[in-house]
Amino acid sequence: MGSVTLIDPAGIPPTSFTSLSGFEHQAPYSASEVSCEHSFEGIVGNSPTLQKVLRQVAIVAPTGSTVLLQGETGTGKELIARAIHKLSSRRDRCFVRMNCAAIPSGLLESELFGHEKGAFTGALIQKRGRFELADHGTLFLDEIGDISLELQPKLLRAVQEQEFERLGSARTLQVNVRMIAATHRDLRAMIQDGSFREDLFYRLNVFPIEIPPLRERREDIPLLVNYFVSKLSKQMGKSIQSVPEQVMQVLVDNPWRGNVRELANCLERAVILTRGNELEVSLTELRNSAGTGIISTSAPTFQQAEYNVILSALRAAAGRLAGKGGAAERLGLKRTTLQNKIRRLGIKKEQYYT
Repeated sequence: MGSVTLIDPAGIPPTSFTSLSGFEHQAPYSASEVSCEHSFEGIVGNSPTLQKVLRQVAIVAPTGSTVLLQGETGTGKELIARAIHKLSSRRDRCFVRMNCAAIPSGLLESELFGHEKGAFTGALIQKRGRFELADHGTLFLDEIGDISLELQPKLLRAVQEQEFERLGSARTLQVNVRMIAATHRDLRAMIQDGSFREDLFYRLNVFPIEIPPLRERREDIPLLVNYFVSKLSKQMGKSIQSVPEQVMQVLVDNPWRGNVRELANCLERAVILTRGNELEVSLTELRNSAGTGIISTSAPTFQQAEYNVILSALRAAAGRLAGKGGAAERLGLKRTTLQNKIRRLGIKKEQYYT
């Protein structure tokens, strides 16, 4: 059984190729597939579903429009929100984040809009809220579906009119805030059962972006494994050089119901337990955590991920194997090695050469 060779991703430009188990990948995205020249820091992958999201980010970021990010827990909604902020004209101002689910409902209004001294028991000093802190910047409200029905009209007014009052004050404050909201809930279903205001939904749903779960972009898993293991190894002072190919295959096939966050936690635990240069992962534990084991024989495999990355490089090089800008150079491979892989994977010339 072979192994997957890892490299240190630090300092690698987003459009560069880096080594992974004899085939190469782009980290974190392909400039040829995303029509912008910006770096999406921390977003790793080159799958078509992720590239679609990044294209949407590149389109909406400069506009200042409100964005609603929807997706399962652990899919990286905050990373996408930060990318929108960094690609906008507000990049030099504050990015203010608040997780609505993590704050007790009784304190949420004060956190959003601030309060005056003496506004309620325990309000010993004046406090500015998140809207005020985010003035001329970006406000990211995570888990927007957890805001109480009673507070939603005030949030609607703040988003729509860009004005509010601190608790305990009659003075109206004006702000200029770019709003990004995120949720893993089905807001349309919440509207139907009366737990979310329809007018607030439409005010937030100006430009919706659906973040795909990890199971819909399995070809990104080897790149994510490389990213996390290399990063964690450096942090923990370890020298993990490779991942057994059998382990990588199981990682690719795992359902990852907790998405990228679950994968990252699994790899952190594995790095902690690894004693040598090869990542040690309990395959039994992984299969048990999957509930039903390997989920589908039709799911993309590690070999398919290799196939996709090489095909992407060939297309980016307009079919040229060797020479400056050729696929072999992009992948950091010898021309003969690349040719062998093309034959082994069954990649046909008509698939990449025009």
